[in-house]
Amino acid sequence: MSLLLDGRVLSENIRSQIAQEIKEYTSKGYRAPTLAVILVGDDPASQVYVSNKEKACQKVGIRSLSYRLPSNTTTQELLELIAQLNAEEEVDGILVQLPLPPHINQQEILLAINPKKDVDGFHPENMGRLVARMEDGFIPCTPLGIDLLLKHYDIDPKGKDVVIVGAGFIVGRPLSLLMLWRDATVSVCHIYTKDIKEYTKRADILISATGVPRLIKAHMVKEGAVVIDVGISKEGTKIVGDVDFEEVKEKAYAITPVPGGVGPMTVTGLLLNTLKAYKLRFLYVG
Repeated sequence: MSLLLDGRVLSENIRSQIAQEIKEYTSKGYRAPTLAVILVGDDPASQVYVSNKEKACQKVGIRSLSYRLPSNTTTQELLELIAQLNAEEEVDGILVQLPLPPHINQQEILLAINPKKDVDGFHPENMGRLVARMEDGFIPCTPLGIDLLLKHYDIDPKGKDVVIVGAGFIVGRPLSLLMLWRDATVSVCHIYTKDIKEYTKRADILISATGVPRLIKAHMVKEGAVVIDVGISKEGTKIVGDVDFEEVKEKAYAITPVPGGVGPMTVTGLLLNTLKAYKLRFLYVG
């Protein structure tokens, strides 16, 4: 049995530290950090994600402003709301839950968010800071959570072969940049990769973020690899990941469970980014 990379326990520890730090600021008379969360439409999964984020904010002392908009909201209406939140001095972070309804121009929306309030880390300015290895930007929440998980368990990507399956905007692409920042040798596989297992079999650290249930089998994994499962899918009433956990756990050195691995760390990444935005904008203590 491999080492279980427990995102729940680590998240609780980090969130406790965040809560203590916020308590210290508010006890001195400073206002609490504030996050504005925008949800457009009634997608059930998005509603759950937003609810979880809002509850996590409440527990650590971050003030959460909720904006739930109907599915027929226009791009222009959403842009007007973002402009209001950009101008609001007491709003430190703005999160627009993705995906947006197809009629809304997602790129235009993400560009409209003030980069200093972009706690999701999706604005091109923050992506550019990630490329440039600048500490004052915001790293997207899932890559940030994975980075924290690896650090906590003393898994250093430096000099390792890191293979990421999935080249998406939210996880795969920014994570590849972050792993380059950590001095790993990075390969990114996607739908046009000819033979994924030829890449995955040589990975010291294998990260899958496709949303395809049980895609990664034991024969695709190198003996003693670290396996990070970002995927979340439903099989009946059961939640499963991209990795066939029961197969792969016997071969990997370390593995994340689903649920309880990367998911909690993603929300913790959001809390850390919100606190960082607050400090950079309001306290000026970096």
